[in-house]
Amino acid sequence: MDTDVKMVDPLDALHSGREEPALRVGLVVPQSGPLGLTGPSALDGALLAAHEVNSGGGVRGLPLELVPVDGGAPPPAVAGEVSRLLAAGAVDALAGCHSSDVHRAVEAVTAGRAAYVYTPPHEGGPRRPGVVCTGLPPMRQLGRAMVTVTDHHRLRRWALIGNDYIWPRSVHRAAGALLARTPARVVLERRIPLGGVAGALEPLLAELRSSRADGLLLSLIGRDLVHFNRALRRSGLDRRLVRLSGALEENSLLAYGGDDTGTLYAAMPSFASLGEDRRQRLTERHRAVLGPHAPVLDAYAAGLYDGIHLLAALSWRRPPSPHGLARAAGRLLRADDVTARRAWARAPLGPPREHAHLARVEGLDFTVIPLWQNPSIWK
Repeated sequence: MDTDVKMVDPLDALHSGREEPALRVGLVVPQSGPLGLTGPSALDGALLAAHEVNSGGGVRGLPLELVPVDGGAPPPAVAGEVSRLLAAGAVDALAGCHSSDVHRAVEAVTAGRAAYVYTPPHEGGPRRPGVVCTGLPPMRQLGRAMVTVTDHHRLRRWALIGNDYIWPRSVHRAAGALLARTPARVVLERRIPLGGVAGALEPLLAELRSSRADGLLLSLIGRDLVHFNRALRRSGLDRRLVRLSGALEENSLLAYGGDDTGTLYAAMPSFASLGEDRRQRLTERHRAVLGPHAPVLDAYAAGLYDGIHLLAALSWRRPPSPHGLARAAGRLLRADDVTARRAWARAPLGPPREHAHLARVEGLDFTVIPLWQNPSIWK
């Protein structure tokens, strides 16, 4: 399939000049590590957006090219490669969908040097110059979902289990604050190093049993989330615990093998099964380019798709500058003025909507539960 998008190897980008003028975006996507299973879908989302930009005449007449960087490598390695690409003038801007520890490392080397759009759910907090986060912080991602699940299942004892890095720590703090407003409380909290869940399963399962938890918030990611859910199934705890995840998407669910307990939930910015017109049109455009058997675009891929279009919109009049970028991006994401509407007019689906959705796993699919509808939706 020809997407009209040139993918430039990082080594070629460093050591070879550009064959023609182009806007080059460093694409920081996991190709290895715990989040590696989300990489192909995220790459599809970026390719689709870049294809649409180039099919519409490019950015200021320049084609958009992608330079992939493995965002699944250790944070210092990823930041080092990004820094070398920037120093050589090999990329003009960056877009990324990866873990927040990598995000913080990349942010440190891009601040003040280039525009950097980071698209997944994030840990919150201040941003450095030139960095735009389009995902949701924990309170906005999990707030209504966690309270809704707690109330519906009358949960009283929550366990919090996640990976040990920035985002899960922030998620656990938010969960504690949310549960303080309910009759429930936290009875267990554990964090495991990235990639380390497989070796820590038995102690974790034993602690879950002894804690007598009835709710489980999972801030594990990627392969660690898959390993842990498989272990819960083998132990039978999957049928005793109501589980909520802020990182479960279609690719991880497929790798896990699905779930039929009726008590596994996810709170994410997007689901392929979401009935909203914008999400369905994204699926249709993806299949039109890649064919009817194209892999599913998960929430991470949908976010990166929008991130590429955001960079293109920001770049239309001039190359993305780190100074004032957050303010300009905010105007575009809100599309609340004439300039913003004109910029987004070049993006087929317009600006994304910034809110989370709650979904229940049913087999290999997600059933989205509108948080504002009548409780009869649970039946």
